[in-house]
Amino acid sequence: MRQNIKKKISSAVFVVIRFFVRMLYPEITAEGTENLPDGPYIAVGNHAKMNGPIACELYYPGPHYTWTAGQMMKVREIPSYAYRDFWSAKPGYIRWAYKIFSYIIALPAACVFNNAACIGVYHDTRIISTFRDTVRKLQEGACAVIFPEHNVPYNNLVWEFQDRFVDTARLYYRKTGEEISFVPMYVAPRLKKLYFGEPVMYDHTADKEAERKRISKAMMESITEIARSLPEHTVVPYPNIPKRCYPTNI
Repeated sequence: MRQNIKKKISSAVFVVIRFFVRMLYPEITAEGTENLPDGPYIAVGNHAKMNGPIACELYYPGPHYTWTAGQMMKVREIPSYAYRDFWSAKPGYIRWAYKIFSYIIALPAACVFNNAACIGVYHDTRIISTFRDTVRKLQEGACAVIFPEHNVPYNNLVWEFQDRFVDTARLYYRKTGEEISFVPMYVAPRLKKLYFGEPVMYDHTADKEAERKRISKAMMESITEIARSLPEHTVVPYPNIPKRCYPTNI
């Protein structure tokens, strides 16, 4: 009974938070939707800090579930993860404020990530639950949205992708006997757009490691090409750097 009440309160709080975020966050439109497969697929995009997840939660064209750090779904794990991942590179004189802030956001963040269309991602043995949940959602007709950048530079537009996300396609094939496509997605907050490129089909007959590298590189290269084909604009990068250091797409 108490658990049901907590869930109802959490859901109601999420609706209120989502409403105000949508009021304040610019409307994002999608281009290149003709590239999206009719069936389930996996969209792979640049993170653009929190812009990628926010834009997709509010404006993604169609049913979807976004991979998100599992730690952001657990109140006790949020402060240490949020500080380390978002603010640890801040100047030393101000870090204390961000440490306090990481505790302040714990409850509302857990509320948001547990009620939004999210799938928790882990980097230990719990990763199997991530893959299983993703395959189940794909079978139900939704797509998966993944932002696999990490702190290794690739070029001035995209940071290196962690390539294990590609294994989702192998597990999907084992479960369904069908191959699935990966669709590159460029998140351009300054242009208020999501751009979708041409899909790349997974090959279940290829070597697993080779497919990880092929798909991951294809996604990074396609996102780069999309970004460079657009009018000059400021790119919101993956790392938490000062805005004056943001690159352009040229």
